[in-house]
Amino acid sequence: MSSAFTISNMLAGENLKSFAGPILIIMILAMMVMPLPPFMLDFLFTFNIALAVIVLLVSLYSKDPLDFAAFPTVLLITTLLRLSLNVASTRVVLLEGHTGPDAAGKVIEAFGHFLVGGNYAVGLVVFIILVVINFVVITKGAGRIAEVSARFTLDAMPGKQMAIDADLNAGLIGEQDARERREKISKEADFYGSMDGASKFVRGDAIAGIMVMLITIVGGLVVGVVQHDLAFADAARNYTLLTIGDGLVAQIPALVISTAAGLVVSRVSTDEDLGQQVLGQLFNRPQVLVLTACILGVMGLVPGMPNFVFLLLASILAAGAYLMNKQMVAAAMVPIVQEQKPITGEVQDASWADVTPVDTLGLEVGYRLIPLVDKVQQGDLLKRINGIRRKFAQDIGFLPPVVHIRDNLELRPNAYRITLKGSVVGQGESYNGMFLAINPGRVTAALPGTETTDPAFGLPAFWIESTLREQAQNNGYTVVDASTVVTTHINHLLSMHAAELLGRQELQQLLDHLSSQSPKLVEDLVPKLLPLSAIQKVLHNLLEESVHIRDMRTIIDALTEHAVQTQDTAELTEIIRGALGRAIVEQFFPAGAELQVISLHHELENILSQAVGSGATAGAGIEPGLADTLLNEAGVAVQRQEQLGLPTVLLVPGTIRMLLSRFLRRSLPQIRVLSHAEIPDSRKLKITSVVGGNK
Repeated sequence: MSSAFTISNMLAGENLKSFAGPILIIMILAMMVMPLPPFMLDFLFTFNIALAVIVLLVSLYSKDPLDFAAFPTVLLITTLLRLSLNVASTRVVLLEGHTGPDAAGKVIEAFGHFLVGGNYAVGLVVFIILVVINFVVITKGAGRIAEVSARFTLDAMPGKQMAIDADLNAGLIGEQDARERREKISKEADFYGSMDGASKFVRGDAIAGIMVMLITIVGGLVVGVVQHDLAFADAARNYTLLTIGDGLVAQIPALVISTAAGLVVSRVSTDEDLGQQVLGQLFNRPQVLVLTACILGVMGLVPGMPNFVFLLLASILAAGAYLMNKQMVAAAMVPIVQEQKPITGEVQDASWADVTPVDTLGLEVGYRLIPLVDKVQQGDLLKRINGIRRKFAQDIGFLPPVVHIRDNLELRPNAYRITLKGSVVGQGESYNGMFLAINPGRVTAALPGTETTDPAFGLPAFWIESTLREQAQNNGYTVVDASTVVTTHINHLLSMHAAELLGRQELQQLLDHLSSQSPKLVEDLVPKLLPLSAIQKVLHNLLEESVHIRDMRTIIDALTEHAVQTQDTAELTEIIRGALGRAIVEQFFPAGAELQVISLHHELENILSQAVGSGATAGAGIEPGLADTLLNEAGVAVQRQEQLGLPTVLLVPGTIRMLLSRFLRRSLPQIRVLSHAEIPDSRKLKITSVVGGNK
């Protein structure tokens, strides 16, 4: 019963929220045509002031412009509210202004007397100054910032999208994170575009305020003199003070709202709110405070100056600089405790403990890259590498070994190198605190920075300062930070050397994982039909040609079925490839797409089939002239495929597939050789090039 009551209350609350917006808009529009008593005007003017203060405070405490994404709509609503109150108060002023200064409520009276001392000339000047500040300075500046931000955000969207795709492909983020980041980019463009348009309402509101004031003063004079027989001076005093009070009570909240708009669009997104950001960056250098204190102190000694004020403020700044410097020195002198091993006179004998195994995967970094792997210094490289291993397991089908990270003082300060079983397979440089702007081939302008190449793919790039990041994205560069450079390189090398990473231990863990789900499946194969080494060799052959092994159920089923007839791992590999044909083809061609591939001339197929029959392997046994011709024509065909934007896939008979794959892999690593048995019957084929057709 209580749960049903709670649910009904929640539904009622949701319904109330959904009706709140339409009801508010209808009430605002109704105020323009319905007469309001003075008390209601007091309440609504007070509500308008409170709403303006709330909007300003929310803007100050927002850490990102999108934290207050509803601001353009709020800006429109508050503008409509002020205009409606202007119309409603003008009606009351003209109808009841002859009765005295409180005719339109206590709020307008207070603004007309207390703020400007009852002097309508002063009030008129103050009102015009507020309107000029709001219209010329704040609103115009905020609108310009929103306009430029919207244009830059739209220009930078392709570069930001490519950066998201790069992080996704490197395993640094998941699909959900990528989707959220893409939505954020789209919302940023919508937000700044909406702010650009909404600022026009505030500008129009300022103009309307001046016009309403003039119309009300003239109308009040006519009404007071003609209809109520007031003296011209009395009518001018009553109606002008009421009009000025009405204008001020509307323009001050408008000024607050415009200030909030400027704060929202002019700030840079950080993890701090505006107060923390400004104070943390403005007063974080004691040298600046000391110099400022000295300048104020010198000015305070000049005769005729307000010496006490200048010297007092100089003393406060000097004291603040002293305390800040004291805190910084104390933080820098935190004692570092180092463990020391006790020194003994005994000499220990060598033992097997001195033999250290070689790490399967290793990352060595120079000393300037240590902050990237130090959690105390907010380094996120370890977390990103863990994300790479997770993505590798999802894409390839097994969990790679752990990457062991250590510092190496023999390397250059910003250098790193990646090792596989003790051998260096990749190296490069990464600059902590800087960004790598990679040229994907369609940039619009060069950048000031250190020219280099992307260590993973060899693309031209520049190391740039963080202040140039937005400019680089606007110019079409893909911009990544130092950690992403290293992790992308590691991810690329993991994919290239996947076959070497599948050791006996990783295979056993993979089979154990499969056994936990389907124990009978593995039990019937290992070790009854095939030893573990034979299965490892088959999987190694698949991974060498970039065939993932995620579908282990199909692989185990095919091995169990054919291991009775043959134990040859090369034959079993071709059988497995046929079983995985649909997945292999989809790696290169999307489902339903036409397969546009390279083929061999039938005479060349016959010659290569005879070479295979004579025992040729990996190109051995192929006549040298024929081998050169084959490489040259295959290279031309690959180049043609790449120009057409098509996958470089060569389709051959199954009997010669392995021979050609091993032979071409050394000179043309980008080519993929498939057999006819791997092509599903439902897929359509189109031959784009024929190798050997000129012979």
